[in-house]
Amino acid sequence: MTQPPPQPEPRHEPPTPTPETVRRLVLSLLGDDTAPGPGPEVRPVVEGGAHSTWWVGRRHVLRLARDRDASLRQRRELRLRDLIRPHIGVAVPVSVARGEWVSGLGYTLDTLLPGASGDEQDVSALGEADLAALLTGLREVPVRQAETLGVPRVPARSLETLRAAAVRAAERLPDEEFDPARFDQLAAPAAVQLGGQTGAPVLVHHGLLGEHLVVSRDGRVRGVLDWSGAVIGDPAEDIAGLAVAVGAPAAVRAATLAGYAARPCLRGLWLARCDSVVRLAGRSRAQDDLALPPLEAQVRRAWEPILLERVTDLREGTD
Repeated sequence: MTQPPPQPEPRHEPPTPTPETVRRLVLSLLGDDTAPGPGPEVRPVVEGGAHSTWWVGRRHVLRLARDRDASLRQRRELRLRDLIRPHIGVAVPVSVARGEWVSGLGYTLDTLLPGASGDEQDVSALGEADLAALLTGLREVPVRQAETLGVPRVPARSLETLRAAAVRAAERLPDEEFDPARFDQLAAPAAVQLGGQTGAPVLVHHGLLGEHLVVSRDGRVRGVLDWSGAVIGDPAEDIAGLAVAVGAPAAVRAATLAGYAARPCLRGLWLARCDSVVRLAGRSRAQDDLALPPLEAQVRRAWEPILLERVTDLREGTD
């Protein structure tokens, strides 16, 4: 008798968190859920991400993992925060409560770091020094300890491949948005020379965009959010993130102050430039008009000229 083929297990979508779901959870964590009054205000954070994120009053942020992979990353991030906190010179959130909001899906209730998003507040010269301390500290985090926490090791990206993808993306953009001839600044031989990582792998935040920087009114960088995507790999990726977040000149100044030489700085600069154009073209093709202004600002910041480009001869090589 022929056995029927096995049927795939049904996929169960996680429940959608509602304000009432979040409010009940918050009341159970922060106070007596039988006390009168509605409790602290809860409202969703607009930014996307791996977690469903909610403001809780003025002092906390609640992050709900929406799948099991996100739950694993969340648990890893909580342990990683403790490892990096003594090294990086800026604050990271502290979890005041953690657990599961539904079976198998985690949550963390974190302290809210005071300050504005790096997308809204400019970084000052002292803030650049804070970023330099951050990059320096990331190199000092013990790689083996990070790996024991489950932080993955990833290979460096090919700048040649990325440049080719960015050139194709630029050709799809209107001339008034981006001129593909700007990629002539990165000739094919230079892309080869900057194509690989130099030096030992380090802990990389891998998402140092403006939305993850907490900046005070005086332009100091007071904290860094969302370590769920951290990897062991190419430090040029964090230089690239900063080029998009605070502009190419400020990112290179911070990286230089952190002890990075010309080659990783230039590699980070061109990773940022290529990535920003690919993202802009992808959103334009999808006609996502709401995303265009931030993406256009990222392209503008990443393509700001820097003195290092004019004085460095890539044919001679840089360390």
